[in-house]
Amino acid sequence: MSIQIIIEKCTGCSLCIKVCPHTAIKVTDKKAVIDLDRCNLCGACVPACKFKSILLSREQKAESREHLKDYKGVWVFIEQKRGKVQSVSYELLGKAHELAAKLNVQVSALLIGNDLDDQLDEIIWHGADNIYLVQAPEIADFQDEPYTNILVELIQKYKPEILLCGATAIGRSLISRVAVKIRVGLTADCTGLDIDQEKKILLQTRPAFGGNIMATIISPNYLPQMATVRHKVMQPLIPDKQRKGKIIKENFASSVYFSRSKLLDIVEEIETLVNLAEADIIVSGGRGMGGKENFKLLEDLAHVLGGAVGSSRAAVDSGWMPYSHQVGQTGRTVSPKTYIACGISGQIQHLVGMQSSKTIIAINKDPNAPIFKVATYGIVADLFEIIPALIKKLSSKT
Repeated sequence: MSIQIIIEKCTGCSLCIKVCPHTAIKVTDKKAVIDLDRCNLCGACVPACKFKSILLSREQKAESREHLKDYKGVWVFIEQKRGKVQSVSYELLGKAHELAAKLNVQVSALLIGNDLDDQLDEIIWHGADNIYLVQAPEIADFQDEPYTNILVELIQKYKPEILLCGATAIGRSLISRVAVKIRVGLTADCTGLDIDQEKKILLQTRPAFGGNIMATIISPNYLPQMATVRHKVMQPLIPDKQRKGKIIKENFASSVYFSRSKLLDIVEEIETLVNLAEADIIVSGGRGMGGKENFKLLEDLAHVLGGAVGSSRAAVDSGWMPYSHQVGQTGRTVSPKTYIACGISGQIQHLVGMQSSKTIIAINKDPNAPIFKVATYGIVADLFEIIPALIKKLSSKT
């Protein structure tokens, strides 16, 4: 793209200056002048000019897909911590298996670490046709630089058409670096993945504009197509112990494993924090709880049910619950067997984090609350009457 002022038409009226968000335009000798170091070619000045003296040209370049014909297969980065494969990787293998079937290609897992041979069978049983295995003592635990270097080397050598990674602390740190290195796009925090059967490209769905809409993104001209997916959004395959797979071992020069930073220690999460992502039953409260002291009701109900307590962002922002309990777009993504939403209206930002729950029970005084649109069962009532009754009833059965 390029931008220029048509001097013959410019009158120096300064209308373009008023709309430029980057202060990239000034008037000199009654003519507009654009500072190209400041201008980002947003085009806001073009319609503002009544004299049509600003020309923003977009070079139309025909994209050839000929160079992409060698890219084939769906890859999943297998996240491991201290030698144990994380469950988000099995979820991604399940989705990869579905995508690969539509493309008629194989699913490959990429596993980096050390002494991981005991994890290989499980990965194959969960859907991998191939495992690219890279092992060395210096890469036993995740570090940004060496893992990025390894991924880039393997992508350039084997050319996958799709690469999936968990939207975890590790995944987000790693995959963005890889995307920059190989100059491809990346769609983060996807909640849905599918294949355009006609064009054979990946359809990547994620929340946009603060979660108010769901956008489907494509990146057809640069491969691999890369996406991160939140934990508990996809479903893993039922392990098939009859499945067989191929192990492809790769080794690299020590320079590839080099890291400018040094890993000193890995500190496990404090055990007193509730691990919402793994809970089978979650009782969540929102603005309708009315105050911090009322969450004691939810704690009592969760205790009787053997579940965990969650909350909406509104409750966290109000200081009623700590962030570690937040469910939603900016908190945890959960998929329990039972999710009980108490006093939660059901804004899209919250629904993104819990709508894949097996059974959703909503308790709300407002019959028009959006939460009822996704609820399996809805109770239109005062939660301060319903919850104590539930606790009493359930306690009598234990």
